[in-house]
Amino acid sequence: MKTTPLDIPDVVRFEPKVFGDDRGFFFESFNHRQFEDAIGRSVQFVQDNHSRSVKGVLRGLHYQLHRAQGKLVRVVHGEVFDVAVDIRRSSPTFGKWVGSYLSAENKHQLWVPEGFAHGFVVLSDSAEFLYKTTDYYAPEHERCISWNDPAIGIDWPLKGEPALSGKDRQGKCLADADVF
Repeated sequence: MKTTPLDIPDVVRFEPKVFGDDRGFFFESFNHRQFEDAIGRSVQFVQDNHSRSVKGVLRGLHYQLHRAQGKLVRVVHGEVFDVAVDIRRSSPTFGKWVGSYLSAENKHQLWVPEGFAHGFVVLSDSAEFLYKTTDYYAPEHERCISWNDPAIGIDWPLKGEPALSGKDRQGKCLADADVF
């Protein structure tokens, strides 16, 4: 598996070796030892999640202030543009973002560590998104940063306005958000 730290080096893209022929394909989607070697620390995943969204849906930018979740994310149907925003106040990359295209075709995965807000927008007609988390979902600790906060300046590959949940429409600007 090829691993590539992004411009914020704590966020790592994983690209599996895919073995395919006329019968289909095979690839190792997760190897705990390789994963921990790539991110440089021990991690235990406790929950797997699966969501399906239609084109133009934008989910995020979500995080849990307490019981923070690291997330290993991938797409098994369709394509998304996936984003991580560093919200660790003491970090030299605080307020910066990185993004990566994840699709069923490229089979890439993205590690979004604790201390980051996370979101994605669906680019295909629909997408199924899978993610492993390092802590359990705790709605009382969940927070949301506005997807279009000009101070962050995410360059979403969108035409027009995204479809947002009520919760995501009420995301705060980074300057007003509770952060790490």
